[in-house]
Amino acid sequence: MKLSAHGFAGDVIRWIKNWLTDRKQRVVLNGQCSGLSDVLNGVPPLLFVISVNDIDDGIAGKILKFADDTKIFYKVGSANDIDSLRNDLNNLVSWSKEWQMLFNVEKCKVMHIGYNVVLSMTWMEINRKLPLRKRTWDLW
Repeated sequence: MKLSAHGFAGDVIRWIKNWLTDRKQRVVLNGQCSGLSDVLNGVPPLLFVISVNDIDDGIAGKILKFADDTKIFYKVGSANDIDSLRNDLNNLVSWSKEWQMLFNVEKCKVMHIGYNVVLSMTWMEINRKLPLRKRTWDLW
């Protein structure tokens, strides 16, 4: 469990596991209550932050993190820069596999900023050419 890797142990981990197990929730709107429903996934924000806080360890590029979005960016001017970016992407995939928090590869994109940019990006770890985005509306 990720919490153990961050130094949590014993009663604290047991308390968190018990709290996350067999949870139920309901909605209250204008004084009316829905029935109870099982909570099938999700963790409180602080536990999520603890879980992803080390995602950028060993990454050479810059990373932006917000909620469950991660963006990595580089100034690419040479083939070596492209190799560094690929290496960082592969390190991110290794991290996601180690902690069982896989990326949704359908949401992975490449965005070029600048002039005369003609680079293509194939992410070797997932053997997939990443689609090119011309703009994004978040984190920028």
